[in-house]
Amino acid sequence: MKPFNPKFPFFLHGGDYNPDQWRHIPGIVDEDFRLFPLAGINSASVGIFSWTAIEPEEGRYEFGWLDDIMDRAAKQGMAIVLATPSGAKPNWLARKYPEIRRVARREDDTLGPGARQLQGIRHNHCVTSPVYREKVAEIDSKLAERYAGHPALALWHISNEFNGECHCPLCKAAFRDWLRARYGTLDALNHAWWTGFWSHIYTDWEEIDAIDFSMDGLVVDWKRFMTEQHATFIRNEADALRRFTPDVPVTTNLMGFFNGLDYWRIAKELDVVCWDNYPMYHERPGETEPLAARIGMTHDLNRSLKGGRPFLMMESSPGPTNWYHHNRLLRPGMHRMKSLQAVAHGSDSVQYFQIRKGRGGSEKFHGAVIDHEGTEKPRMFREVAQVGRDLQALRPVLGGITKAKVGIVYDWESTWHMAATQGPLKELKGDPVGNALRHYRPYWKRGIAVDILNGDSPLDGYDVVIAPSVFMLREGFGARVERFVEAGGTFVATWLTGIVNETGLCFRGGFPGPLRKVLGIWAEETDYLYEDERNSLEFREENPLGILQSFETGTVCDVVHAETAETVAVYGRDFYAGTPALTVNRFGKGEAWYIATRGDDAFFDAFHGALASRLQLPRALEADLPEGVTANMRENENGRFVFVTNFSSEERRVDIGPEPRRNLLDGGAEVSGSVVLPPFGVIALAPA
Repeated sequence: MKPFNPKFPFFLHGGDYNPDQWRHIPGIVDEDFRLFPLAGINSASVGIFSWTAIEPEEGRYEFGWLDDIMDRAAKQGMAIVLATPSGAKPNWLARKYPEIRRVARREDDTLGPGARQLQGIRHNHCVTSPVYREKVAEIDSKLAERYAGHPALALWHISNEFNGECHCPLCKAAFRDWLRARYGTLDALNHAWWTGFWSHIYTDWEEIDAIDFSMDGLVVDWKRFMTEQHATFIRNEADALRRFTPDVPVTTNLMGFFNGLDYWRIAKELDVVCWDNYPMYHERPGETEPLAARIGMTHDLNRSLKGGRPFLMMESSPGPTNWYHHNRLLRPGMHRMKSLQAVAHGSDSVQYFQIRKGRGGSEKFHGAVIDHEGTEKPRMFREVAQVGRDLQALRPVLGGITKAKVGIVYDWESTWHMAATQGPLKELKGDPVGNALRHYRPYWKRGIAVDILNGDSPLDGYDVVIAPSVFMLREGFGARVERFVEAGGTFVATWLTGIVNETGLCFRGGFPGPLRKVLGIWAEETDYLYEDERNSLEFREENPLGILQSFETGTVCDVVHAETAETVAVYGRDFYAGTPALTVNRFGKGEAWYIATRGDDAFFDAFHGALASRLQLPRALEADLPEGVTANMRENENGRFVFVTNFSSEERRVDIGPEPRRNLLDGGAEVSGSVVLPPFGVIALAPA
């Protein structure tokens, strides 16, 4: 697969750069461009928060400083990720057009009902406001017209980290219009939201005003609406840019599994996906390996949002951040490890916030490539330079894809429905990522690639599809799963899957709703245990997985009836002792598993490990991997490349197989057999 922009056939290594903040200090920009090649910096993201620097007053533009940066970058062969400045509106704009300022939700409004938020911070504009959209399109058009055809322009960076919501009259009116388009009539809406409960039946569209948390259908539709408003806001910006630069791709920086927007919808407006990655790798015993799996899953999400195409890591930090409770230093080697982790999972960039550390403001202590000291001497700079050399060596990997045979469903709308519903255990509702991670981690530990899927993603081509607590099922999901299993696929579902439809109404006819037939079970009740309580999961002596041990359950237990399914394991205690805790149903050429209880980590590792072995799922390396080590594969026309990463603070020995390969991170040295990885060490294996 080609790079995101064929005009720049290299891994981007750079990040947020704010030269406009240094215009009053002579020589700073000169020094920056001297330091860039020393650090291996070949790209810069410019203009993200520069609206006032470009347009100091309405209609008056100052492009001189930006012209200079663009031209300097072109002379050094750098790629510029040019940003639109809509993430932080100017003071003059907020003062002249107060309607562009957000209104907080009634429950959060400290300024009085319906009051506009005060100007300040960032990301506090109304995405519905026609005035703001018009002003944004104007400055975007000026930027695109001026820099169309510029040799340094590689990518458009729209706004920054979209988040938040607005409850102003414009947004509420637009929400009602959106509802009319979605439901057609009030009768249909009232049925979908079950508004007869507590006499909430709407008799006029204008009655739909505030978010009512007693109606989960309303709560989730509001989130869908706000996602759509953000998506069309992005499209408004992209249209202005593409009018002058149709060949320059557009993106915006996402935030992993951020729960405020449905990134499956947002990704449809983007040419390439990117995200901001700030893991807390701080060498805490027992924490690094689980965190590494969680970050790996987030990288895989971003790779999956555009159907497996490479993504970009738009932001990371070569040192401490400034917002964690403990902003600890990264230990030597950690920065390289987490940077190459992104590349191993499919990133075609390693970029930072920020390149030069600012002297003031809320992020003056946030890690940066160029420190307040201002030279190439600091450790942080030297570790960045090492990553720059690594990315040069990894150039054959550029554009490489990852082929996964395992897919895990993570549907934002489903997580919203569970969170909005009264009843399910709060710890389950508050940790949807953790629910998915329990299934992801066993594959990560074995070097087995995983894609993240939406509730409407195609299932073709996967050997295993896992639906962990997919509370809401989209229309047709059950039928697609049946076709997948009939054709030979393996499907795995868990407790609290298949409970409600897309408007939050419980499925009739027993849970798991449309999946009852393919799973061959009826989940009659769900028991939520106290935090200090546990049950046990006991495997039957004769079972298809060959697991002969007991496991401790977590705090949720479905009481299940096996209908056409075979009982593989049962509960050990309570009134439902001896009833199914794990089942399998043969369906066509495939099989469907139901995990009725939230088992411990040892159970998930044993279960998915047995599945992986039984199905002979492809691994990046054939040999078993030691604790804290994983392996990832990317492939392109240059061959297959295997990254082996040690997330442990101790050295690990790894068997890479008898076939000789070249370690791209060690000058192409030939290696085979048993290899020692130092603490936080990485090797990148290429065909010999």
